[in-house]
Amino acid sequence: MTLSDNPLPGSAILFDLDGTIVDSRTGIIDSIHSTLRDLGHKPDLDHDLNWVVGPPLRDLIGEILLHYNDTRCDEAMEFYRRNYEASGMKRTPVFAGMREVIKTVCGTGARLFIATSKPAALARAILNQNDLLGYFTEVYGARPDDSGAEKPELIAAVLRDHEIDNHRAIMIGDRRFDISGAHANNIRALGVRWGYSGKGELEDAAPEAIVAEPDDLPARITAQLAAEMLHIHQKNPA
Repeated sequence: MTLSDNPLPGSAILFDLDGTIVDSRTGIIDSIHSTLRDLGHKPDLDHDLNWVVGPPLRDLIGEILLHYNDTRCDEAMEFYRRNYEASGMKRTPVFAGMREVIKTVCGTGARLFIATSKPAALARAILNQNDLLGYFTEVYGARPDDSGAEKPELIAAVLRDHEIDNHRAIMIGDRRFDISGAHANNIRALGVRWGYSGKGELEDAAPEAIVAEPDDLPARITAQLAAEMLHIHQKNPA
């Protein structure tokens, strides 16, 4: 169908960062353990922290401190920022295949954006150190104090600031926050398996599709944008 032959030029492709483009879990968990030591705790290495990639920093730090009966969230956040910027952010390699995905999608004429709960400055630094920053039109993330980290608001800001029609945008991420943030803004979402979602998390979040491997991502993006364009055309025939 001619309408959906080439839906990517001019479209907006929004990417989550942690768990979608970069494998950041080790750096984040190491920074959390350093933060706990700074607070005077011995990290409980049996405490499962696999869930920590994705939520806003205040939420995850507050939840972790409960395990230690500690309420010093603001102090812990300051320690965490210092530890992550000093060492954790350097341990964020790109997932195998994602560099090629970004180059391929950017080469179609689509505009690429980051929508991450991580502070925007840190996100830019991580993309820069991995030679990926230049592929993105703009990076949206939390403010330096970690406020403004909610995905619905971040995605809304991308759409508003760049005057993007909902049917020309798609969000890609590994956690339920990415999917619900997309749907709150009436755009489609793709969930990715190689990130940090818990068992059944993506299925419960109900993205339009779930992608198993990075190599499959460009075709899935194209298919979802084509389906949305066809849907709009059928609702509003010429």
